[in-house]
Amino acid sequence: MDRDNARAQLLLRWKGGAISELTVSTKRAQPRIRTDEDTIDLLRRLAVHYPDAVIAGILNRQGRHTARGLSYTASRVQSLRHHYNIPCHQPDQQPQDGPVLPIADAATELGVAPSTLHRWLADGFIAGEQITPGAPWRIRITNEIRALFVDTAPDGWVVMQDATKLLGVSRQTVLHRVKRGELEAVHVRSGRRKGLRINVPSPTNTPF
Repeated sequence: MDRDNARAQLLLRWKGGAISELTVSTKRAQPRIRTDEDTIDLLRRLAVHYPDAVIAGILNRQGRHTARGLSYTASRVQSLRHHYNIPCHQPDQQPQDGPVLPIADAATELGVAPSTLHRWLADGFIAGEQITPGAPWRIRITNEIRALFVDTAPDGWVVMQDATKLLGVSRQTVLHRVKRGELEAVHVRSGRRKGLRINVPSPTNTPF
């Protein structure tokens, strides 16, 4: 056996007396190790919005692993990006119609608690963005979104309890009407009576 060149000389004696000499390679082909295409595609989308450390957390929460079965770290995400020529996140590149911020940053920008934004997202009053399961929720801060969070409610706008009495419907029905755009609502963020205020239209007399 030639260990330096990873070859072996074989002498085969066939039935009937014939002899054959063969030279075979003893070097085993290494299995090709690759990250699955689905993870690479997800990485391309996440890198537009998040730094490597955040991406690593998202991939780990989804139960993904590197090609060698390891959990993701910021450095492993960075190496993967470099290998596939994926640009890193550029935080200064914001869209013209308003920045897209994580919930915590959006709450600071709007002057409310993060729990308020989570509740408004759950109720469908505002729209959020989540690139993939496990990724942070984000909100695009537009002028329309800013107008929903005020220090003082407009005159005549009432709290939820009063709205249900005036409309003669349940709280859930009021929330559905706000979600569908049938009722206007704002969140008062200052004063002793913070919270939702709803514009209940005055009843009109209709001629017979």
